[in-house]
Amino acid sequence: MSSKLNIFFTGATGYIGGTVLTRLLQHPDAASFQITALVRSAETGEKLKTLGVEVIIGSYTDENLGFLTEAASKADVVIAVARLLQANSINSINLAPINAILAGMKVKYEKSGKAPLLIHTSGSAFVMDDARGLHSGQAEISDLDVDKLNAIPVEVIPRNVDIAIIEADKAGYVKAYIIAPGAVFGLPSGPLVDLGIQKTSSALAIFIKPALVRRQGGYIGKGLNKWCAVDVEDTADLYCVIFDTIRSSSNSDAAGHGPEGYYFVGNAELSGLEIGRAISEALVDLGIGISREPMALSQEECEAFYPTPFQRMRLGANGVFKADRGRALGWNPKQGKAEFIASVKLEVEAFIATGGN
Repeated sequence: MSSKLNIFFTGATGYIGGTVLTRLLQHPDAASFQITALVRSAETGEKLKTLGVEVIIGSYTDENLGFLTEAASKADVVIAVARLLQANSINSINLAPINAILAGMKVKYEKSGKAPLLIHTSGSAFVMDDARGLHSGQAEISDLDVDKLNAIPVEVIPRNVDIAIIEADKAGYVKAYIIAPGAVFGLPSGPLVDLGIQKTSSALAIFIKPALVRRQGGYIGKGLNKWCAVDVEDTADLYCVIFDTIRSSSNSDAAGHGPEGYYFVGNAELSGLEIGRAISEALVDLGIGISREPMALSQEECEAFYPTPFQRMRLGANGVFKADRGRALGWNPKQGKAEFIASVKLEVEAFIATGGN
């Protein structure tokens, strides 16, 4: 009997992570996986165990991260979806968790002679401009444009994390695949949601929360800036496409890794104005809103709702790209702009019901 594939998973109960974990649990080969997930609480861990998942209690913010190194040293595959940004400090990214994971993967490589696989969740913030909602004139960048991507400076968030991972790949002790989603939308479903342990609030939450206070959707500047968006289930599809490709002995080389391992995730483009209008219309339909048209956020509102300069810049920025690399592997997202707009009312209702969980 062949041994099981050991998977170490972080961010397992998050919005994206829980959806990806659900896919692994429902995978045709699930019986051959041994999944160990990092969770913050024993209570959550006990619920996760009912799904056949082993658990480690801990957090990326713990002072001693030796448990990450130990878990990674036993894993054939690490799927890292947990958030690396430190709370309330968007300009401060904690490298300690990924360094601890990479240290463990190096131990695994030294013992086995085979580079373990890392699927890391980054973000697409490094392609943003500083449009402040005033224009949509940003040129799209493809994830196949390796030279441009790798020329982005380390100071641009979250490149310092990505570069550490890419350097480990270059050193040969890990094969790394960096997933960079746009604005992820949609309501997740599945056993983790049923157990009440998965976060269900999407990227729309940063727009919905202030809109509920104002009773009207808002935007930065003129709302002309554009974001790439993608459905959460389509996002999970890409993780599975990459996962299935890289663990295949006959097809693993088809997926670029390291410097050629960025995978953007997006299937629609929407402006700040369009998002604000969709939220305004949803609020009116729910008997909460005062107008079907959105209104620009004042400077005072921006600073109150989005206290850090980076948050304000992000909401007014263009962040458009071409998700070509995943499509070349067979990723075929289904949900686009119309589905995004349709999801807004459902997400507003869910946000109200859950308090933004």
